[in-house]
Amino acid sequence: MAGLACALALAKQGFTCIEVFESASNLGFVGAGIQLAPNMARILDRVGCWDDIEKEAVNLKGTSIRQGASDKELAQVDLSYIKETYGYPHMVGHRSSLAKALYEGCKREKSIAFHFSTAVQQVDAFSPKAVFTVKPRSSEPYIVTADILLAADGVKSVIRSQILEECGVDAQVQDTKQAAYRIMLKREEMQHDPELLQLINSDTVIRWIGEKRHIIAYPVSNKSIYNISTIQPDTNFAAAPSATYTTKGSKSAMLDTFADFCPKIQRMLSLVPDGEVCEWKLRVHSPLQTWVRGIVALIGDACHPTLPHLGQGAAQAVEDAAVLAVALSRCPNPAPETINKSLRVYQLLRKDRTEKLVDLAAASGRAMHLGEGEAKAERDRQFAALKENKGTVPDKWADADVQKMLYGHDCMQVAQDTFDELFASL
Repeated sequence: MAGLACALALAKQGFTCIEVFESASNLGFVGAGIQLAPNMARILDRVGCWDDIEKEAVNLKGTSIRQGASDKELAQVDLSYIKETYGYPHMVGHRSSLAKALYEGCKREKSIAFHFSTAVQQVDAFSPKAVFTVKPRSSEPYIVTADILLAADGVKSVIRSQILEECGVDAQVQDTKQAAYRIMLKREEMQHDPELLQLINSDTVIRWIGEKRHIIAYPVSNKSIYNISTIQPDTNFAAAPSATYTTKGSKSAMLDTFADFCPKIQRMLSLVPDGEVCEWKLRVHSPLQTWVRGIVALIGDACHPTLPHLGQGAAQAVEDAAVLAVALSRCPNPAPETINKSLRVYQLLRKDRTEKLVDLAAASGRAMHLGEGEAKAERDRQFAALKENKGTVPDKWADADVQKMLYGHDCMQVAQDTFDELFASL
């Protein structure tokens, strides 16, 4: 998402030669559900691809937080105010809809060229030009020279490792000891169970919580699909090599993991076809000393991978792209040192915000996964107080103050307003 959004945002700012190197043979348009938060929708609208996404998305009117074991509702939080307050509703959709809309937007721009099946192997020079080696899948490596290199190569980023090595910093991917199942159920698979049909017909996101585990679920694709994401302790990846992030899961192991959750959950998970259970290992990265080296910069999961508890992973990557496009469009001249300063303005605008959100997502997950004890009792008292419109929401994704920080932030406007001052300070 970061790479596509970045290419499109740069094209919209008037850049005329944008080359995208993608290791996959095609974008595939696979994946699960995704949160389409207002801070992301605002940017997607400005780059001209929000309308197509919105047509298939589901407008969330509320969120329900429930005990996994009993299905008892701990809190109900109204989300209908979101559009009036922030200009866009809080919607959810299929990740493929977002990727497809961004890709189609890129294809409409003559300045963007794609190189599929071509992986970046290494950076050979960080300045005065970015020189790097790419390897097509079916031919020999070759050298590319560019004015700027933006690395959207994800949590396994090769370029991040090189930047850190250049800086003499040893910062590693962190094992969260958590994993996730991601499940998509079709309407026809749920329609014979009235309780499950009620779920897919709703405009509500539901989070069932339990000790060290939770499930979040909501309808997508015009309510034709029910998206289910789980978080649970990692048991299947513990002995796997660090490069392994996904594995074919066992349906029986998945059912065992949530065996103490309510019958509704058992029936829902039982609908997952055998052989279609996939599990993802969740990894983050310790905060980086820098995102920028010369005229090379990191973007998205390459510099701030996060846990999914705030639903902001893709949104923050899109914010990165938008801010980069503004910062580079305001760059006073094409000298390498000037480009470097513009990239450092991008870092100033983004680094603190993303690191705070990474920490907040982790803290929210810890609150959701509490076992029996005083901390859990206090959390549940906070949930109970919400029924009288008092206090904050322990599930930070649904907390109004956190939503204000997330959705009320117009990153492009902030970049426009502060660029000159920040640039002059460097």
